[in-house]
Amino acid sequence: MDILKALHIDNNKALGFASEAVYKLFRVLERMIEIKNVNYPEQEQNVIFAMWHAQQCSLHGIPFEKRKNVNILISRSDDGEIIARVVHKWGFNTIRGSKDNQGERRKGGMQATLQMIERLKDGQNVAIMVDGPAGPFHEVKNGVIKVAKKTGAAIIPMTWYSPNKSMLNLPTWDKFQIPMGFTKIVNLYGEPIYISEDADVEEDIRVKQQLKEALLDLDRKAPEAFKEAYKKQK
Repeated sequence: MDILKALHIDNNKALGFASEAVYKLFRVLERMIEIKNVNYPEQEQNVIFAMWHAQQCSLHGIPFEKRKNVNILISRSDDGEIIARVVHKWGFNTIRGSKDNQGERRKGGMQATLQMIERLKDGQNVAIMVDGPAGPFHEVKNGVIKVAKKTGAAIIPMTWYSPNKSMLNLPTWDKFQIPMGFTKIVNLYGEPIYISEDADVEEDIRVKQQLKEALLDLDRKAPEAFKEAYKKQK
């Protein structure tokens, strides 16, 4: 936000304006969007919702009354600040992660990991974009494994899908997905994945691969799940 500084525009006010604009846009869009959950987890506590970075808007499918118990990991960048303010208005809690600066990224990542562990041990849930904050595309990072090992929490893979052309893929590294309205969507949840606290490095790698394959498998199954979820409306 160096441009804001050059123009002597208060950064906090600009972020506030941007977040309010984004929130109001989504409020309009959500009236034209329908999301159906398939295989939503029965477990109410100690859950890690795991998804690709491009699909973080899929969390909007979580029922409103359950959102106050879900903590979303979001970066400390200006873009992340806008997203954080919006998701608070949606009823979620947030955990702020790393910044763009390399040194701050490591420090922020450690603090975020500790916060996620603490909140899971308190009986809450967290949501992690497993290939974030900056890729590589569809490669599971170590963070979700570390948190699951320390807490015994269930990792729940999730994806969303819509065949509608109004589901846009933005020209970003993750091909970020955003529904633009009059869109029917299915949120698909996989079976829980666990890892023990005493797991060795080889087991860590195996579970990371298991999670990646589970997410890719959900992506493959999503079109059929969509047909089943909406067939009665035809």
